[in-house]
Amino acid sequence: MSEQAVVIGGGISGLSAAWALHRQGYACQILESRDRVGGNLRTGHSHGYLYEHGPNSTLQKANSPVDALGRLVSQLGLDDQLVEANPAAAKRFILKNGQLVALPTSPPAFITSPLFSLAAKVRLLAEPFIARGETEESIAQFVRRRLGQEFLDYAIEPFISGVYAGNPATLSIQAAVPKIYALEKEHGSLIRGALAMGKAMKGAGMPKGRLVSFRAGMDTLPKAIAQQLPSGAVHTKVKVTALLPLSGGEWKVVWQAQGGQEHTTTCQKLVLSLPAPAAAPLLEPLSPNAARLVGGIAYAPIASVALGFVQNKVKHPLDGFGFLIPRREGVTTLGALFSSTLFAGRAPAGHVLITAFIGGAIHPEVMEKTDAGLVEQVVKDLTPCLGIQGEPVFVSLTRYQQAIPQYTMGHLTRLTQVKEELAPFANLILRANWKDGISVSDCTLHGEQVIHG
Repeated sequence: MSEQAVVIGGGISGLSAAWALHRQGYACQILESRDRVGGNLRTGHSHGYLYEHGPNSTLQKANSPVDALGRLVSQLGLDDQLVEANPAAAKRFILKNGQLVALPTSPPAFITSPLFSLAAKVRLLAEPFIARGETEESIAQFVRRRLGQEFLDYAIEPFISGVYAGNPATLSIQAAVPKIYALEKEHGSLIRGALAMGKAMKGAGMPKGRLVSFRAGMDTLPKAIAQQLPSGAVHTKVKVTALLPLSGGEWKVVWQAQGGQEHTTTCQKLVLSLPAPAAAPLLEPLSPNAARLVGGIAYAPIASVALGFVQNKVKHPLDGFGFLIPRREGVTTLGALFSSTLFAGRAPAGHVLITAFIGGAIHPEVMEKTDAGLVEQVVKDLTPCLGIQGEPVFVSLTRYQQAIPQYTMGHLTRLTQVKEELAPFANLILRANWKDGISVSDCTLHGEQVIHG
């Protein structure tokens, strides 16, 4: 008889873990509280628009050892459904003084770019000579020390808002952007590190990452996993009430199906793949301190607003990935994606789709607005910089009060403490974006690695 595994949580982390366990021969059950799997990966279809309620894309490191996403897609037979973003996605804009300015992507473009002042460009020359940091720093502290305030304001801060909906003054450089931190740690300089990394990648023939989605939207992936797992493996609308460790490293999971009927499942491997606020109560009986640490992980609230317009009512050509808005610009909206430019089939003929984001860790109070108020604010903010005329012909708004976990100062220490607290409990594995990285690619990689414990 196959060993049993239970995965609590049917987001992409849990689904990826369940698929990896299934391929290793485990009889796996997924217990999901919502009426569907996929977590925030959810695609909408309405009036000819294809829009995302959550992540719009992910970065795939094709043909590399860490390309778990590519392996998963192939195993599911979805290769012909995976689509790469329009080459125009390489062009990204930053709002400065009310105008969209392309982010420079080469040294010559940087030199001539109006995005940064001459003083900021000259300041960059000192970067290779700045000593390594000695203590944990926030992203803001790290960037201000190595690159200066202007780079923080018009490059890094909007990037952090776009990825984490976060505040660079509170996020840890080591935890939130470890690859940038590693450049300083290993090479003593971001510039020297970037040059060395570029040479190494070129010498090894390693491909660059590519931005991808699916023809029918991002929820193609979780749907395919759920459909291809054995019949009866996925349980939705359930409530897990207790995790009970047994002798020999086994677990008893107590859960209630819709209607209140209680079930118990005994398993040899237990994967907890829930958001931190949901995971903490289940950890409480095992380790109150681990539960406290996990429950204390902050999340940023955000609203995703998909807006459809008749194409000739938007003057900007939307010739890029989208744009980010530095907080110094005094605009409430965080930024927007040019969704119909990025991937084909996102808007009906003669129309465009723009997906904007508002809220975040810096402006959580904006989430107190009504749905109509949020849409009104976004349209007001986008109209002058995109040359919008009139109102959108299509609107979809999705709220997330706890959207993205924040890797704040001390995050890595907290995770180490959680690991130590739970070490006595064999075969309990944590897989979630509050510890493994927040991107879809990160979640699939660490889901795949669940087979190693």
